[in-house]
Amino acid sequence: METTHTDRSIKFIEWLSAEDMHSNSKEWLSELEFIKDEHLFFEDLIKSFTLQLIELQDFSENKKIIDAISSSNKENETLIKVVKKHEKNLKIMVDGIDQPKKEETYKNEHIDLTLIVHKFLKNYKLLKVELFDLIKNIKKTEKQKRLLK
Repeated sequence: METTHTDRSIKFIEWLSAEDMHSNSKEWLSELEFIKDEHLFFEDLIKSFTLQLIELQDFSENKKIIDAISSSNKENETLIKVVKKHEKNLKIMVDGIDQPKKEETYKNEHIDLTLIVHKFLKNYKLLKVELFDLIKNIKKTEKQKRLLK
């Protein structure tokens, strides 16, 4: 039987120490906070190119990307809150009190968060590429228009 990437990730996480899980959470928060700043940049970028985005023939496709950025921003905010809460609950793992059920629940939450954050980051990077391709095409079109004048 072949194990999937997810299966291997889960087995790996089961062996993570509290310090490792703390490190994971801090890394996630750092990436999510950076993405929060990038979303602000994307909003400004979209505002700067609003007219061009409307003028393009495929406005419905452009609107999908813009809506996806808005959804991504909301999802990012939610993930930041969830990861911060998860980080606060790390005390269950290090308080010296033997609580096997709570500790197991925490580890399972960490597994779930690992998968959720990984999926979010993957989708976010794809969305970012789409947005930059869109802006690149706008810039090319503008340059061609200027050259034809």
